[in-house]
Amino acid sequence: MRARIYQPSRNAMQSGTAKTHQWVLEFFPAESREIDPLMGWTGSGDTQAQVRLRFESREAAEAYAKANGIDYVATEPHKRQPNIRPRGYGENFATDRRGAWTH
Repeated sequence: MRARIYQPSRNAMQSGTAKTHQWVLEFFPAESREIDPLMGWTGSGDTQAQVRLRFESREAAEAYAKANGIDYVATEPHKRQPNIRPRGYGENFATDRRGAWTH
């Protein structure tokens, strides 16, 4: 049973960093998915692929994997560059504007 430990990246529909601070332990699929001949849906008998455990830190996830004898691969997250613009959108409504606000 192999697992992967990672810190999820932000969703493409998010502008913030919600749900990206925890670490996740996911199991690799043990068997491939099959197509159901009647409905055409894909499925698998592997229930471990549905398990996703969340931890507060990488060390906690690694400790859990070692305690339960799970082989794991831990990956470092790619840090996002901060997008801080001085006087961005809020500057449109500032009381100390230098020029007239025109559209």
